[in-house]
Formats: sequence, structure tokens, C-alpha cells
Amino acid sequence: MSQELKVAVCQMTSVDDVQANLRQIEALIGEVPENSGVRLFCFPENALYLRVKEGEAIPPFTFKDHVFQDLAVLARRRKAYLHIGSVPLQMGDFLYNSSVIISDEGKIETSYQKIHLFDIQLAGQKAIRESDVFRHGEGTGVFVVDGWKIAQSICYDLRFAELYSQYAREQVDVILVPAAFLTKTGEAHWEVLLRARAIESQCYVVAAAQVGRHESVRASGHRETYGHSLVVEPWGGIATHLDGVKKQTSVCSLSKAKIEAVRTQIPMAQHRRISVK
Repeated sequence: MSQELKVAVCQMTSVDDVQANLRQIEALIGEVPENSGVRLFCFPENALYLRVKEGEAIPPFTFKDHVFQDLAVLARRRKAYLHIGSVPLQMGDFLYNSSVIISDEGKIETSYQKIHLFDIQLAGQKAIRESDVFRHGEGTGVFVVDGWKIAQSICYDLRFAELYSQYAREQVDVILVPAAFLTKTGEAHWEVLLRARAIESQCYVVAAAQVGRHESVRASGHRETYGHSLVVEPWGGIATHLDGVKKQTSVCSLSKAKIEAVRTQIPMAQHRRISVK
């Protein structure tokens, strides 16, 4: 088991064009030297396809799509895992907002589907109903990189503490929160929620975000996202904070010792009294 894990948090401005987004991913990975030691590249929600105009049809992805083979080649070449924050993945008869993991050997799999779908109505803005397109996921998802237990969630999940309480009970080391936060909610809630989740789970939180102005390739229109990708430490301090302006990548080294120090000083695992049902 490695005592340190190097991760790269990759902030994107995805659009409604798969090949354009693939080129972004390749460029962001290319910003990191091959001798950097990064073992996990983290990308945001809607990394491979972001619907810019509400109501536009969303094309379903399957693992037969060539883009996943391209990403597998990239993962093998970099000897690193790629966490594609989410794609609209067809699973049986249903479409899920699903994370995709590509291992350092090029194995492609999904182990988490977004549980809490974004059906909201902000004052003065058009309603958003993710459940008109996607089916709710039903379970947690954890994968392992070099002995590190890495838990998954997606964007709006961040507001539901019971999911993170479950991960805390599993003593995970890292929780991923790929996101495409709106600017209005991001300014008010993004950082405080991420820091709270890290503190209550006593682990790292890595949140790769969509950022900036997204111009439609398929139709007219645009949308904006908040950015400010973060890596939060188990004590709640911020290890990495990207801006709210541009696509970029930042490398951060995570430490097992920091996790153990926090859990030793404040042994929440021994003190829990309320079970999650």
C-alpha cells in the first residue's frame, strides 16, 4: 500500500461534441509531465458530453464507442487511472449519469451512477430536470488505486450527507466529486459543502469541475459553470484551488499520514451512534 497518492484534478470547459472534449482531455493530461508520478487523473461531470441547450437530446454512450478505446490507450501510455467524472451511459433499457473508470492497464468499467438527480428551479431561471433524461442510481461505488480506497459521487449528490456518511463508515481515503455547478449555487455553496464533506468523512475530497462559458457546437446557445476545482484535506484545509475562469490541471500529493492523524485525534468511527438506513 502506497503512503502517498498523486492525483491530477482536471478542470474542463466541455461542449456538446465528443471529439472536442476528447482533445481537451488529451491536452489537460499533456500538461502533466510523464515522470510526475500521477496515478489518477480526475475529470468533471459531463466530461465527454455537456448539453449546452436545455431540452436538446443527449446521445447515449456505450463502451463500444471508440472514444473509450482512445482513452484506454491514453491510460496505458500514462500508466495511470482516468476517472471520467460522468457520461450519459446506456445500461440496459435506461440512461444513467455515470462515472467511468479506466485503469492503468486500459480496463474500462463503471461502478457508480449518480443517485440524486438535479431537478431544481432557481428564482428567475429556467427549471432543470435531470430526471427527464436519466434514471437514478441506487448504490455507492468504491474502487482501489495502489491500496487507496476511492469513493465516488457526482455533483448534486454533494448536498446529501447520508451518502458521505456511508463512505465514512467504509473508511474510504478519498471521495471524488466531479461536478458542473451553476455559478449562482457555486458561489454560495460549493466550497463550504466540499470542506464539510472532507471534515465529516475525515478523508480527502477531490472535486474536478466544469468551468466558464460553454458554447454549443450542435446548436445555438451557451451556458456557464462555476469552476473552482478543489482538493480538500481531511482536516478541512484546501490543498488545491483552481480558478473560475479557464481549463487547467493541477497535481496534488495525498498523504495517508494526514488521514491517520485526523482520525487518531478525533476518532469519529468509534463514536458513531446513528446508523444510516
